[in-house]
Amino acid sequence: MVSIHQYGSTITLSLLNSETTLFIISSKSFTTPETMFNAVTARGWFVSRVKNKEFIKKHFVAVSTNIEAVQRFGIDKHNIFEFWDWVGGLYSLWSAIGLSIAIAIGMAAFKELLEGAAKMDEHFCSAPLEENMPVILGLLGIWHNNFFGIHTHAFMAYDHYLGLFPSYLQQLDMESNGKHVNRDGEKVDYCTGPIIWGEQGINGQHAFYQLLHQGTRPIPCDFLIALDSFNPACGHHPVLMSNFFAQSEALMLGKTEAQARQEMNSEGLSDDEIELLLPHRVFEGNRSSNSILFKELNPYTLGALIALYEHKVFVQGIIWRINSFDQWGVQLSKQLANQIQFDLVHDEPETKHDSSTNGLINYYKRYRNIEGNKLLSCDNNWSSLQEIMEQEFK
Repeated sequence: MVSIHQYGSTITLSLLNSETTLFIISSKSFTTPETMFNAVTARGWFVSRVKNKEFIKKHFVAVSTNIEAVQRFGIDKHNIFEFWDWVGGLYSLWSAIGLSIAIAIGMAAFKELLEGAAKMDEHFCSAPLEENMPVILGLLGIWHNNFFGIHTHAFMAYDHYLGLFPSYLQQLDMESNGKHVNRDGEKVDYCTGPIIWGEQGINGQHAFYQLLHQGTRPIPCDFLIALDSFNPACGHHPVLMSNFFAQSEALMLGKTEAQARQEMNSEGLSDDEIELLLPHRVFEGNRSSNSILFKELNPYTLGALIALYEHKVFVQGIIWRINSFDQWGVQLSKQLANQIQFDLVHDEPETKHDSSTNGLINYYKRYRNIEGNKLLSCDNNWSSLQEIMEQEFK
């Protein structure tokens, strides 16, 4: 199975067997250029090997709201998994878009994922505000962003299996709340979505934690860890837990000048050495962090975690009076990219863009021609790039 989704994927076609491969094309609109280019490439590869377009109906399925476009692509109407057009892409994994997830982890595990999310939904709807996790996280973010002028937030998951979770939260948060006008179309005069970033906890400790502890800009952090490990190698998980607890304690308490001086005295350093090193060994502390602990990382817990942050983003969107469920900001570059794709087909110098963009495009064209890197034509029965663009992207 190869899943081609709306936000792009890399497909190693050379490793696949056309007779045993199922392609799942997941796209709400079924028009996003990068998705459709991947899909058309996969279709071309498949047809070039089976020599019969009729077999597309048996090896391609789609998850989409655009039934007409899916059928034009060649996918049988009975192989379309529909969902509602009001489901936003950022929040669609709970819908039929989750098909590839269900296949990857099994339907029973996918149901657990949904159950964990549903439990968090219930908590968000019913828990009193002072105990409501999404509300508390949302209000803390507002407090940092709008009252203390802290416009960034870091996420550190002390779990290998949550290594991509910070990246997921980047899209969830920044694409939802990165808005400069409110729901009435009026420009806001306050900051909205913060910059979201992060890394696996231990990796981050050896990369950017120095900035968190002693940098000039305070950065709130969320630390996440499971109490039980999937890989309980002797002594490893307690070491991980100790690092988890130590980071939040160090951010909160820091180290005073008196503590640093006493520490260096106990190390036997001279007075001159102490005075030289003292400023560097003082930690201000009073830096905010949230510690989120859960019994184990499983589909149920992951569903609850995702829903927790979805609702947090919603809370902040309501307070900021912005629409967290549209993403017009990504459309302009898509529109321009569609046009530039056509501009790259020919070798004539480009003139209709701004001077900077014209210069970049023309530099690329000159390089392509000098190096002999003409537009790569598709082998066997594949359509040319020009034909693909005309058929799929216009």
